[in-house]
Amino acid sequence: MIPRRTAAVLLLVLSLSCTSGDGDADTTAPTEPAVSATERTVDVDATWQEIVPGGDCRCADGSEFSFWVRQANVEKVVFYLQDGGACWSAATCAPGRDLYNTTVDEGPTGEGGIFDVADERNPFADHSIVYVPYCTGDAHLGNAVREYTPDLVVHHAGYANGTAALDHLAATFPGATEVVVIGESAGSIAAPLYAGLVSDLLPDARITVLSDGSGAFPDASEINELVGPAWGTSGVVPTWPGNAGLTEEPWSFPGLFIQSGRHDPQIVFARHDYADDETQASFLDLVGIRRDDLLSLIDANEAQIEGAGVNLLSYVAPGGEHTVLSDGPFYREAVQGQSFVDWVASLIAGEPVGDVHCTECRGD
Repeated sequence: MIPRRTAAVLLLVLSLSCTSGDGDADTTAPTEPAVSATERTVDVDATWQEIVPGGDCRCADGSEFSFWVRQANVEKVVFYLQDGGACWSAATCAPGRDLYNTTVDEGPTGEGGIFDVADERNPFADHSIVYVPYCTGDAHLGNAVREYTPDLVVHHAGYANGTAALDHLAATFPGATEVVVIGESAGSIAAPLYAGLVSDLLPDARITVLSDGSGAFPDASEINELVGPAWGTSGVVPTWPGNAGLTEEPWSFPGLFIQSGRHDPQIVFARHDYADDETQASFLDLVGIRRDDLLSLIDANEAQIEGAGVNLLSYVAPGGEHTVLSDGPFYREAVQGQSFVDWVASLIAGEPVGDVHCTECRGD
């Protein structure tokens, strides 16, 4: 892991800042974006820099938020949204439940898969990367401060954190021609929304989404009516023409693909899931959704997205694992003779790829 704050601190005053939307009742989140913020860059090694944006950015417990940047090819950039659970109530957000991260961890060094830039098989080895840690319990979508109990205040500031990192990407790599928005688990939920925001900031870039590990979460009231009001997602709906008058419900998890795809039909959307993902199953249990057949939910969500006119490429593997992109199996996984790493390489290169779906989906 990267040792934090072990090198000289460079203070930079930039026109970038953490901002938030309007928020809603029961929130102390700022309603006006800061004009500017002091952004602190910590040089930790030759590969990664830690950026501390300040402003309204913070983690669930109110502590400091930071993100990480690797500069390589300035025309090819990955915007990565980290995993880390979720919470939406006094019970799920309670200390000791371990359902979500409350502070920023030590960053991406030491992770495998797409972060192993020394592996010659890695299709992202030459990419610059903006790595957005996840510490707000809101799938990078939150815009509220909730007092769930007098002793439990949670800063659902995921949207301010994520958009601060996205502004940094646009300012640092203004000539990017390829941007791949990648998310794992909770991060994969928000990935299509952030792809639409990339489209606004870098309209000439080719944008690809790769979401890993959230395909089973349906457009259902059991989810929409819990997380939308808790996280304040109505305050982060972009002012796209197709969003006029929308409430939280169209911003269901599958709905993020639909609304972003309608906003920019040139975005390429792709998703990876395991047919019996035990982590997704456990969160469905928490919100009271029957999940006797997780695969049927995954397939139904894809059908809903594509039925709305947005093409979604999918790779569904057998087994009960959760995500694969930041692990060693990224290079070993194959379904129906199709290597996942090769499928991803073709996807981000803009080459034609088809859906890959297990036929014998039970078991390891």
